[in-house]
Amino acid sequence: MVPGRIGSTRLKMKNLVLLNGKPLMSYAIEAAKASHVFDRVIVNADHTAFGQLAARHGVEFYLRPAELGSSTTKSDSVIHDFMVKHPADVVAWVNPISPLQTGEEIRAVVKSFFEQELDSLITVREERVHCALQGVPVNFDATTPFAQTQDLPPVQLFVYSVMMWRTATFMRAFEAHGYALLSGKVGFFPVSKRTALIIKTPEDLQIAEALLQGASRHAPAAVRYDPCVQGIPNEVAR
Repeated sequence: MVPGRIGSTRLKMKNLVLLNGKPLMSYAIEAAKASHVFDRVIVNADHTAFGQLAARHGVEFYLRPAELGSSTTKSDSVIHDFMVKHPADVVAWVNPISPLQTGEEIRAVVKSFFEQELDSLITVREERVHCALQGVPVNFDATTPFAQTQDLPPVQLFVYSVMMWRTATFMRAFEAHGYALLSGKVGFFPVSKRTALIIKTPEDLQIAEALLQGASRHAPAAVRYDPCVQGIPNEVAR
């Protein structure tokens, strides 16, 4: 499922905005197809304009009920409705807000889901940085010498580029509690920094545009150093 909503508060009609000349949603559709792991790819949206885009990419389109298209609609309800209308053993949510995610990485996420025998999975960005929540340390002890960042347990920031569920587990939890995003055995998959760039604001769009245009003009650069490093012994540099 590639979700879309015509409304957006921070970036108007976000999923249809052009990124490097291509609609934002197109990147998710193309990556889902390139992963070669899905039996079906279905755009799940609240406006027929998305149907035109789905047809352009040769994938299916589902026009979800209007009441599931508001800014207050919860993802749990969108997923439950989709599962009811499209029976399957497993449903994956491939998110248009992560346009730099590749089909190869999606394939790795799906492989991890099955290898770990999960019921729910969400992609994350792992950061080894001192982190506090409402002034309270999360992953470090403020009463001891300040830890080096490489020694910290990483915090996991949700990226949502891919989310997956076993349908039976999700449905049971949703029908019992009204929510089910993290139901059953839950796992997290750390994605690349490029994938972790999610589009929510015009500034995010500009950053992604610069990355895409830069990547198209230049091959990945080797690590280089200032000439002052000449003469530094190797054991010191290490």
